[in-house]
Amino acid sequence: MLDIKPSGGGLDFVSLGALVNRLDPGRIPFRKATQLAIHVSGGEFNCSANLSDCFQLNTGVVTAMVNNPLGDLIHERVRAMGVTPFYKRFEHDGVRGPNMATVYSDQGCGVRAPVVFYNRSNEAAGQLKAGDFNWGEIFAGGVRWFHSGGIFAALSPTTPEVIIEGMKAAKKAGAVTSFDLNYRAKLWAISGGLDKAQETLRSIVEHCDVLVGNEEDLQKGLGLEGQDVEKSGKLDPSAFFGMMESVARDLPNVKAVATTLREVVNTNRHNWSAVLWMDGKTYQAPETELNVLDRVGGGDGFASGLIYGLLGGRDPQTALNLGWAHGALLTTYPGDTTMATIPEVEAFAAGGSARIQR
Repeated sequence: MLDIKPSGGGLDFVSLGALVNRLDPGRIPFRKATQLAIHVSGGEFNCSANLSDCFQLNTGVVTAMVNNPLGDLIHERVRAMGVTPFYKRFEHDGVRGPNMATVYSDQGCGVRAPVVFYNRSNEAAGQLKAGDFNWGEIFAGGVRWFHSGGIFAALSPTTPEVIIEGMKAAKKAGAVTSFDLNYRAKLWAISGGLDKAQETLRSIVEHCDVLVGNEEDLQKGLGLEGQDVEKSGKLDPSAFFGMMESVARDLPNVKAVATTLREVVNTNRHNWSAVLWMDGKTYQAPETELNVLDRVGGGDGFASGLIYGLLGGRDPQTALNLGWAHGALLTTYPGDTTMATIPEVEAFAAGGSARIQR
């Protein structure tokens, strides 16, 4: 059972990860694009932003920040989402960096899949190392939940050390710790490959209470066996429960494991569900068909809603349904972070429809 502290006026949730700007031409392929939307993102930050903006919790993000106009833009968005920043600041040399990373992703459409690629050259967040943050000061007012993820872990040999340092400090402060595997093949390909990814992620997960990841994350990030998600989009919940029980058996510190289930019919039509293993019991969210505008951030939306439910003392099924509902709603907005409200999430989680509200 998770030992969650009651709300006491401090930080409900703190994440550790990299902030990025995502350039998005919408449904136009990049090679034909004439304009780009800018979304401030980062898998870990997205959870802090969602829990603050939608769910009205006190949240923070621990990260790198570069002192230049792009850093200023990103900082403005962090503050606009109500998130308290804890920065290790870097000075840009005017030419080469260090840099705030850029992610490029078009949305695709129908039979045309979304395309994502990166420019993380000389990224400031990849230069973070153990000792860069005063965790005692960050957690001085209290913290209830600490979260990080596999994207940040893949950036350099030193970022996993920062994650483990943060998790140990969070445990000392009485917080629940969670980790989203967020396996990204392109990032790990330049950081040691699949074997290094699994070695690194397993060393981090040893310090976690809650594990979040989709089917590919669990298979490739932790080396668990399962159906080939690249060849078949059909998802069997029983197979995933078996995978999650294996995680719990191999890692007895893990008290809960959750994942989204997604069958991609085409880019804009997905079948969506989610599952949770907690305290030896299994739970499944309803199945629904999504009309997807922008799928980026849906998994972070799921994690945010689940964490909101657990922090609020909801029963596991209700917490799972809140995550499922918020993740689904997030795919209907442009960008990586939420535009939903608590009443909208609660209504959809309880079986609400898309009928117009009058």
